[in-house]
Amino acid sequence: MKKSQLFIFPIGILLIFGWYYFNPSSSQSSNSYNQHIQPVLAAKCYTCHGPDKEKMKAGLRLDIRESLLDTLESGNTALNPIDFSKSEIIKRIVSSDPEFMMPPPDAPKQLAEDEIEVIRKWVEEGAKWENHWAFEPLKKQAPPEISEDSWSQNPIDPFIYQKQEKLGLQHAPEADKRTLLRRLTYDLHGLPPTPEQMKAFLEDEADVAYSRLVDTLLSSPRYGERWARHWLDVVHYGETHGYDKDKRRPNAWHYRDYVIDAFNKDLPYSRFIEDQIAGDVLYPDDPQSTVATGFLAAGPWDLVGHVEVRDGTVDKRIVRNLDRDDIVSSVMATFTGLTVQCARCHDHKFDPIKQADYYSLQAVFAGIDRADRQFDKNPKIHQTRLHLKQEKQELESQLDGLGLEMNEKVKNEITQVQKQQKETSNKISGLRYPRSKTFGFHSAIEQQSDVEKWVQIDLGSIHNLEKIVLAPAHPTEGLTMPGYGFPLRFVLEVSTTVDFSSAKTIVDFSKENHHERTDRPYVIEVANLPSRFIRLTANRLWKGRDQDHFLAMAEIQAFENGKNVARNAKVKAIDSFKDNRWDPIFLTDGFNSHGLMGGEPLPTELQKDFDKAERELTVLRDKENKILRSVLTQVEKTQLDRIRSFLMTIEDSLSQLPAPSYVYAAATEFNNQYQFTPTKGIRAIHRLNRGDTEQPMEEMFAGTVEVFEGMPNYFDLPEGHSEGDRRAALAKWSTDQQNALTWRSIVNRIWKYHFGRGIVATPNDFGKMGTPPSHPELLDFLAEEFLDNGQSIKWLHKLIVTSATYKQQSFQDRKNYQIDSENRYLWKSNRRQLEAEAIRDGVLAVSGKLDLTMGGPGFDAFRYEDDHSPRYLYKDYDAYDPSSFRRAIYRFIVRSVPDPFMSTLDCADPSQSVPVRNETVTALQALSALNNPFMVRQSAFFAERLEKEKTGLKPQLFRAFELALQREPDETELSELEEYANKHGLPAACRLIYAMNEFLYTD
Repeated sequence: MKKSQLFIFPIGILLIFGWYYFNPSSSQSSNSYNQHIQPVLAAKCYTCHGPDKEKMKAGLRLDIRESLLDTLESGNTALNPIDFSKSEIIKRIVSSDPEFMMPPPDAPKQLAEDEIEVIRKWVEEGAKWENHWAFEPLKKQAPPEISEDSWSQNPIDPFIYQKQEKLGLQHAPEADKRTLLRRLTYDLHGLPPTPEQMKAFLEDEADVAYSRLVDTLLSSPRYGERWARHWLDVVHYGETHGYDKDKRRPNAWHYRDYVIDAFNKDLPYSRFIEDQIAGDVLYPDDPQSTVATGFLAAGPWDLVGHVEVRDGTVDKRIVRNLDRDDIVSSVMATFTGLTVQCARCHDHKFDPIKQADYYSLQAVFAGIDRADRQFDKNPKIHQTRLHLKQEKQELESQLDGLGLEMNEKVKNEITQVQKQQKETSNKISGLRYPRSKTFGFHSAIEQQSDVEKWVQIDLGSIHNLEKIVLAPAHPTEGLTMPGYGFPLRFVLEVSTTVDFSSAKTIVDFSKENHHERTDRPYVIEVANLPSRFIRLTANRLWKGRDQDHFLAMAEIQAFENGKNVARNAKVKAIDSFKDNRWDPIFLTDGFNSHGLMGGEPLPTELQKDFDKAERELTVLRDKENKILRSVLTQVEKTQLDRIRSFLMTIEDSLSQLPAPSYVYAAATEFNNQYQFTPTKGIRAIHRLNRGDTEQPMEEMFAGTVEVFEGMPNYFDLPEGHSEGDRRAALAKWSTDQQNALTWRSIVNRIWKYHFGRGIVATPNDFGKMGTPPSHPELLDFLAEEFLDNGQSIKWLHKLIVTSATYKQQSFQDRKNYQIDSENRYLWKSNRRQLEAEAIRDGVLAVSGKLDLTMGGPGFDAFRYEDDHSPRYLYKDYDAYDPSSFRRAIYRFIVRSVPDPFMSTLDCADPSQSVPVRNETVTALQALSALNNPFMVRQSAFFAERLEKEKTGLKPQLFRAFELALQREPDETELSELEEYANKHGLPAACRLIYAMNEFLYTD
């Protein structure tokens, strides 16, 4: 064997990391293993001398210290423990002998001189080994003493200044107040400041003005909407399943609203984690903790594999394995920054994560699926339903224990009766909340939108109304677009006379588009308004397929003393379109397009069917009771009667509760969908040889990774524990104060969104293949302080944004740039492009069209066609639709067909975790800023606003700059823009302002 075979340094993809990781100035020690040695070894040695046994040369592993002391194939050891200076590893890296040197002379890249020197020095000083920095416990850090105390404004700054001083970097001056307000408002709200906010801040000369501003911004609900979007990037939240049948998830939005609310309430981070992993178990009485488990269901889901593929097949096993992999990967990357998914087929190549650990984590989630799950928004009702169901479950378990010795014939008879009972119970449930058989009223179809249509109802007599409800249509087959037929412009009138001579207008949107949501009932509160006739007149119709325009409405309700007096009222219309689902008479039948509307009793015919089904259920229960009693002892019969009595009481109580809401979340109980049925108990999880579902090995039990001393990787759970106990154990492990990964991870994420780059530049990977921290002491300081200050994310924001580091200008300095071109050491502020959502929301805010309605289902920025595989048609989006003028976080997010406009602006891909968004500069972005229909429409609205607020072109352009850029234009800008507006119009000038870098970037 040739000597040159002893060390063969790798080339290829890992070489690109070498310079990136290696920076001899970045540590207090000149030979720190974690910061200087391990990155070089990983980049240039691990391919041949790393954890991959199949590729390992000469039996040498450089990622394990013991291997350096083992005897190699050559008979030597890489380290000489008697005299480290004579170690084989040093001889090889300094040799010039082609037969002996490492890397070999034909390698495309050699070790740099400074790399050789730092390795040599490390070996000669005893080759001191350290655990990877991320797996070390948190260390209490005090801010270092620095020579320029006057620059420092809070404890963050000394850590930053110390590194800058060592590298010879000069920090930038503080930015002006205008820049700081824009930066801070976009950072915390994702919106531009108003001219009024700018004026107030510039005039406030108090020492506490900036601090007071931070508090004001953090207390606004706009803060939660901004920072929830960052979180949803990381957890790959979407509102469709993905894959080839990318169906909608109509109930996913509840999780999005939970995240917004959690940020606004400043929920302690440990509770935030526990809610999302096991909130339904740890805090069952809080309905929002159940909603929070939407985190576990946020990612893609293969509908075909889960619903259409049979159990027991290879494909079914594969799809379930991949589904659990997504959950495990998301949980561990999000909360601890670990890439555990790399251990699915073998032990992790770089981090101390065994394949067994990975499958132990899969076992944690082996009892749940992703599905629509019941919850009640009202906490008291939620608690009542939960406790009643628990009592029912316990009684049914007792019932199952009776007559265990009965023969097979009796068992089969009882099973059949119970099956019939279940079918009848489902029938009763369907009758209690009946589905609609009608769509409502539909006018004749027109080819133009500006055609007047009207429909009116006659209440039969005069009523003193308190409320009128317009329920939008939403057909359940074919085109199922929310707000189907709801007019863009309309007038709602009431009258006591048939000729409307006494008409009173209560809603007038005849000259501007309706600005309320169009996919849920529009409620108009009135005060004892005498009315007999109610007329809805539309003068701008809704646009459907092709050039079809029409007015459609599912239901009109009118309430007096809490009763809908419009039920079955006579309907008259200028014209109508009729078929078996559309008819004027359906406008007052009590149903909207989904089912019986609120405030409506069951129709007589349904009430009869309901009563009949309840009688059938009573007969079936008596039949089961009779069969069971025939084989029971007298004592067991007494028990049976007691249990039956209690069960009937519980079921009666459950039947009196209002219909529950649903959230798409982690679920163990849900309605069967063909081959997709709830798990009974907990699925068995086996370690898979090379990740192959067809090569199962030993069964795995719930656990986690073992990376910290004192935190074992197994969960000590009792025999017969529930699946929820497993998730609760993982949640508690994740929030243990000894789990340094958790606390480093969250402070690093918050830091990243303020500065554009984390202290660790790879927020989802704190392992050996991630980047080392630029300021490790600061990272630990922030983590410890975060723990000591109630795990308050708002507290962390304030600490960061009140630092001198955050307040710096974004000036460019040639000398600094030559030392630190990436600004890793923060010698200036980073000039950053706004995210897609901030650009879109800022455009709406400036045009005056931003709708700040919070919560609820998202709006569609596309036309939706339901089908075997649904279609999302962005080209047919109506840029005038006011329902889409809400903040971008309320946008309905499609996985398979992303919004082209938002994608052009580097919006996150919801099919994968996005801890760091791309920040690109492309011609498409510039073209979109000028020509996208949304931008064109909003420019017109912007111009309308200016014309309403100011008279004359110059004052209008002055106001445009105040609104969009928070400053006045200079003479040159004003002259050029005035000339352009005179030639092309004010809307065109507004488009130019929207497309300016100053609008699209924070400085």
